[in-house]
Amino acid sequence: MSDPQRTEEAKLVLLLGDQLSPKVAALRGAERGRDVVLLAEVMEEATYAWHHKKKIAFLFSAMRHFAQALRQEGWRVDYVALEDPDNSGSLVGEVERALARHACGAVAVTEPGEWRLLAAFEELRARLAVPLEILEDDRFLCSRSAFAAWAEGRKQLRMELFYRDMRRKTGLLMSDGAPEGGRWNLDSENRKPPKRGLAFPGPLRFPPDALTEEVLALVERRFAGHFGRLEPFWFGVTRADAEAAFGLFVERSLPAFGDYQDAMLADERFLYHAVVALYLNAGLLDPLAVCRRVEEAYRAGAVPLNAAEGFIRQIIGWREYVRGIYWLRMPGYLEENVFDHQRPLPAFYWTAETEMACLRACIAQTRDEAYAHHIQRLMVTGNFAMLIGADPKAVHDWYLAVYADAYEWVELPNTLGMSQFADGGLLGSKPYAASGNYINRMSDYCKGCRYKVKEKTGPEACPFNYLYWDFLARNRPKLERNPRLGNVYRTWDRMSDAHRHMVRQDAARFLARLDEESPVRSA
Repeated sequence: MSDPQRTEEAKLVLLLGDQLSPKVAALRGAERGRDVVLLAEVMEEATYAWHHKKKIAFLFSAMRHFAQALRQEGWRVDYVALEDPDNSGSLVGEVERALARHACGAVAVTEPGEWRLLAAFEELRARLAVPLEILEDDRFLCSRSAFAAWAEGRKQLRMELFYRDMRRKTGLLMSDGAPEGGRWNLDSENRKPPKRGLAFPGPLRFPPDALTEEVLALVERRFAGHFGRLEPFWFGVTRADAEAAFGLFVERSLPAFGDYQDAMLADERFLYHAVVALYLNAGLLDPLAVCRRVEEAYRAGAVPLNAAEGFIRQIIGWREYVRGIYWLRMPGYLEENVFDHQRPLPAFYWTAETEMACLRACIAQTRDEAYAHHIQRLMVTGNFAMLIGADPKAVHDWYLAVYADAYEWVELPNTLGMSQFADGGLLGSKPYAASGNYINRMSDYCKGCRYKVKEKTGPEACPFNYLYWDFLARNRPKLERNPRLGNVYRTWDRMSDAHRHMVRQDAARFLARLDEESPVRSA
């Protein structure tokens, strides 16, 4: 049915599922009461990756709640539910259908966070009879053009240098033009292993309201075959929820966050982590506002500097940096594979059925919560995938699918660049490869493992131990000139021929067993 209020002067404003913010550019440029705001649940976006059930439920519920809030504020909202019988199944199709319903004279959308969507909107713009404006997403602190200008002419695009520039730009944790405390980066103070007696408050949990219950039923009905467990569902789905969750983190967990942000415990899935990346990446939290809040807590004496700096670095440093890398290097970045790794991802990445306790714990947590913190992702699941020679694109597909905070702009550089070193060192100065000793030092996983972390070779040895050296040995031509690996290769060379042979033999046997498994692929 056509809209009785339609007018040629009205504009159609498309909001994407990760643009749930009143500050998003397309909405800021719209006129309340006149322009039509379109949000659409479409099968194409829900299934282009094998998204975790919780991820789909979070986004659909957050979208419905945001639409409800916009209506209450006087906006004209056209919301297309997934099971609308006329739903075209794609965002492009829903824009075309909405134009037919409302006869708007123009379309506006804030640039999407993924290359494939930007390409789809640019193709749509070329064939529409009305103008389609793609606006810059200025919720980020560094624009795509500003990052490109920063990167121009640099031989190495190191995050640390970018981060310092962002500190100067925002003024966060700065004092008279110098970094607070005299150092830019306090990461060396943020690596304490877990110890007994710590109290972990955990993230704020929200019981599903009626609208969310409807979405949960929808997801169970339409996405039953997708990865992950839907229940219990406790994510916040509104801006107020997200702000409450972040506020409680600052009050209860941030003071100890810095010390233990790299720690891992089998029975403590969240430790002192904020678990707010899903809210930030969907638009429910403002990145600069959360950093200001953390800075205020530090200046009030409520949290130590290493906690405040560590959190702020993740937001204005790493988060902004990986987005810059993504847009600078796409679309070719997706094809990076410096080691020519081709092995399929093992089936247990989808089932958690493995005898390796660390992988079992991290993958089971991912299956249950659609969440794992950065060290679990980098030094357990990511480290293992790189050591076995997993295809980096398959690793990317997994990370994009299984985490509620994963969008390609943030996930792809983290996976291909930082985790898999597939870009040859654009992001990282060396591969994040480690043996079982690192995991044993930073976690309690090894206590519950059938393998022995102290054993270097043989059937009882932790596979990380021989896989680590095998990875270095087989990739020596590409890595031995790396200045950060010189001592490592000298250690390898000092080992006896017999020991090196056992290492390579154990690795070959382990990898052969992996190859016998049938990988579980996305639906």
